[in-house]
Amino acid sequence: MARWIAEWHPDDPAFWEKSGKRVARRNLIFSIVAEHLGFTVWTLWSIVATKMGSYEFTTDELFWLVALPNLIGSVLRVPYTFGPAKFGGRNFTVVSATLLLIPAVLLSVAVNNPDTPYWLFLVIAALAGFGGGNFASSMANITYFYPRSKQGVALGLNAAGGNIGVSSVQLVMPLVIGSLGLAAAGWFWIPFVVVAAACAFFFMDNLTSAKANPRQQLAVAGKAQTWIMSFLYIGTFGSFIGYSTAFPLLSQSLFPDAPFAAVAFAGPLIGSLIRPVGGWLADKLGGAPVTLWNFAAMGGGVLLVWWASTSGNFWMFFLSFQLLFLTAGVGNGSTYRMIPAIFQAKAVAERGDETEETLLYGKRQASAAIGIISAVGALGGFLINRAFGMAFAAAGTPAPAFLAFGVFYVACLTLTWWCYTRTVGVKVVASLAHARI
Repeated sequence: MARWIAEWHPDDPAFWEKSGKRVARRNLIFSIVAEHLGFTVWTLWSIVATKMGSYEFTTDELFWLVALPNLIGSVLRVPYTFGPAKFGGRNFTVVSATLLLIPAVLLSVAVNNPDTPYWLFLVIAALAGFGGGNFASSMANITYFYPRSKQGVALGLNAAGGNIGVSSVQLVMPLVIGSLGLAAAGWFWIPFVVVAAACAFFFMDNLTSAKANPRQQLAVAGKAQTWIMSFLYIGTFGSFIGYSTAFPLLSQSLFPDAPFAAVAFAGPLIGSLIRPVGGWLADKLGGAPVTLWNFAAMGGGVLLVWWASTSGNFWMFFLSFQLLFLTAGVGNGSTYRMIPAIFQAKAVAERGDETEETLLYGKRQASAAIGIISAVGALGGFLINRAFGMAFAAAGTPAPAFLAFGVFYVACLTLTWWCYTRTVGVKVVASLAHARI
């Protein structure tokens, strides 16, 4: 029988210290476990694509196999966001984790047949998008468990635990595939997925206060802040997942004799571990200022990687790329801290008070917005892989893609300044600088 908690008041200090903190921590831990497995299945193709030499696919075709899970995962994030509010966080986590078995099993079967057609590999890669959807439901669910003052760190830890799944794949899979064959890339994760679903069933909770009408939640799609933050999240999370999944195949294309498979995990690991630091910095300094300066660093980072890609030195290329992973991770944490801050500030301004009901209203809006924002942001993973694929197809080099990324980061920096940190001209065009987002 589903477990529902009827009384939940995390912004009440007495309630939080007495029982709320313990329950929230338990749900966070098992949310991280399930989300971690979601990311592993979602990004499996970043390694599998580099091991498919016997199929004689072109570089552009291989980048399609890496890009497609990102596209489908980003689309699924919208309905997945409303899952916890409709069915309960615990219930939806069990179902979403169980769905990961489908792409894992199909991958194991398909690579055992040398005659498997390319179109079927595309279908299986698309089904790996189930793992990408898990992020949105997990983040939307955890938002309700924590008080406003602790959401930055909590969401950062939850996201980082999931993001490390990318690093897990890129660390473990080359060893597993080398020892047990390509089919092991799928079946290796099956017992872990089963354990994650079981842990969610036995140890997580549903919150009655998180129940909401999906139609009402979708109203946030009409708010400008939802789309502004979606654009910025392409620059942070889209960069993280795009670079994480593209790096092995990009390295193989540029430096075919380099030991890229042995070190590919490092960047996603750095980006994942630094994400909670981005949330912590945002809690202390404000999410908008941290995000602003972080985009400046990302712009410099992409120029450095562009130069290193032409140097002929893999280790220079590798080290330069770590700056992009580092800044993408910091930006992931800071932008996610901005989302609840923006919608709760808007709720307080709209209702004129800071009652528990107003804060809950803001949380519901933030939770719904997270789905749209995370969905649009994840499209960055698709766009980055397609940009590399098209650049190689058209010019034989990734240079056009790096140029486009640099221009995009400048646009993100400008938008962050204009909407969230600008203090000049606010009487003519308002900004949210006064709210210390």
